[in-house]
Amino acid sequence: MDINLTNEEIEKIINRYKNKKIREKQYYHTTLKDSEEFVKRNRARAKAHYENNKENKKEKYNNNKDFLKAKSLYNYYKKKDNLNVFKEKHKSKVDLLHEKGFQV
Repeated sequence: MDINLTNEEIEKIINRYKNKKIREKQYYHTTLKDSEEFVKRNRARAKAHYENNKENKKEKYNNNKDFLKAKSLYNYYKKKDNLNVFKEKHKSKVDLLHEKGFQV
């Protein structure tokens, strides 16, 4: 697929996209969000999503529980300006944070 567009055509496409987004945003804020039918559908969709993904969220949390606790502890020590104490006291948590790509 070889598409060659001029700068004017690219600019025209981008402007159309921006205008479409502006129109959609205005439509949502002036008409759609106040509609009872929309609110009911949106709530039903959100509830169904919650019900379908409840186990996934729980599993994801359980897989990352140690990392989240280590990150929380790191933020506590950072807030208190005691990062050196954190690094000395909790070497295993520092290693875990490094393993996950978190900069300590």
